[in-house]
Amino acid sequence: MRVVIAGGHGQIALRLEKLLSERGDQAAGIVRNPAHEPDLTAVGAETVVLDLEKSDVDAVAAVLEGADAAVFAAGAGPGSGNARKDTVDRGAAALFADAAERAGVRRFIQVGSMGADNADAPGLDPTFAIYLRAKKAAEDDLRARDLDWTILRPGGLTNESGTGRVKIADHTGRGSVPREDVAATLVGLLDAPATARRTLELISGETPVDEAISGA
Repeated sequence: MRVVIAGGHGQIALRLEKLLSERGDQAAGIVRNPAHEPDLTAVGAETVVLDLEKSDVDAVAAVLEGADAAVFAAGAGPGSGNARKDTVDRGAAALFADAAERAGVRRFIQVGSMGADNADAPGLDPTFAIYLRAKKAAEDDLRARDLDWTILRPGGLTNESGTGRVKIADHTGRGSVPREDVAATLVGLLDAPATARRTLELISGETPVDEAISGA
């Protein structure tokens, strides 16, 4: 399986690329900065240098040509400024989905955010609210497309070692989850076509990842 990952140098993406490589799949990570290539090489991934904020659909579709799946795991990140919350978390996501349609890559997994439906909650940090609105807009855009999409909304992300046990459901309640377990769940979703056109929340739990996905 060839999987193209937007945001290929992100913490979740690097873990995902490592897992895919270890099981014999081809992972290609899209990055803006060519200096990140050694980190992708170290986990067995191909590096594609491309700025999704400045590229057009044809350039991105060329990268996706022949892929079996696309994963959008990009994000502007903390301290990036409000404008980039829109250009990356919404705009780049929409461009990546446009390109998947153009290239005929039907399986599309997007990493969203728990709480994306609650951007207008009272007392929410204004910058975080802008981030959530961008994530929600990206999700709404994807849901309208003729793709076999799955949206995964993790809870609070940690760098603790993964346990391999999670809770996945339409609504899980609040909680946290190690990035390692998010990556493992993304691999499992790639192998679970029945999750297409679903929005799933993810937190740590008691059920092995594959079993949790099949029971979601």
